[in-house]
Amino acid sequence: MRESVRLSGVPRDGEGPAPSLADSLAEVARGDQDAFATVYDRVAGPVLGLVRSVLRDPAQSEEVAQEVLIDVWRCAAQYRPDRGSAMAWVMTLAHRRAVDRVRSAQAASDREQRAALLERTPAFDEVTEQVEARLEREQVKRCMSGLTERQRQSVTLAYYRGLTHREVADLLSLPLGTVKTRMRDGLIRLRDCLGVTS
Repeated sequence: MRESVRLSGVPRDGEGPAPSLADSLAEVARGDQDAFATVYDRVAGPVLGLVRSVLRDPAQSEEVAQEVLIDVWRCAAQYRPDRGSAMAWVMTLAHRRAVDRVRSAQAASDREQRAALLERTPAFDEVTEQVEARLEREQVKRCMSGLTERQRQSVTLAYYRGLTHREVADLLSLPLGTVKTRMRDGLIRLRDCLGVTS
C-alpha cells in the first residue's frame, strides 16, 4: 500500500499534481485506503507535534496521535470544506483528543487524592468519641476549678495520681478524716457540676 503513496504531495513521473488534503479526505470518506495513506503521510507529523505540545509525555502523545488518525479514518465524512481547511479540521480533532486526555488524567488524579484523603479520615465513631472525650475533659477541668484549693488537691492526688486516702493524708500532713471529708465534699460538688445522677 505504501509504495503507491505520494510523499509530501510530490507527483510521480508522468502524473498530475497531488490531490489536495480535502480531496484525499473525501476519498477516505468513501473508504479509499490509498487516500488514507496519503492523508496519514501529510498529517501524522503535525498531529504528533500538536499533541506532544499539549501532553508533554512522548508515549502518551504517540498513543493519542494514533487515536486521532483513527478518528480521521472513521470521521472523514464529517469534514466540511466550507467550514475551514482540511488541516485545521484534523488539528482540531487532535487538540480535542489531547485536551480530553489531560482532563481524564486530571480526573483520575483527583479521584486518587480523594480516595487517599478518605482513607486518612478517621471513622465517624472515632471522631465522635474523640470529641466527646475532649468535651468531657473540658467540663471536668471547669468543674475542678470550682472546687476549693484543698478539695482540688485531695481529689487530684487520689484520682489523677492514684494515691490512697492514707497516702494523700500523709503527703498533705493532714488527719485521715479531714482528707476523707474534703474528698467527699469535692466529689459531691463535681457530681453536681457534671450533672451526674446517682
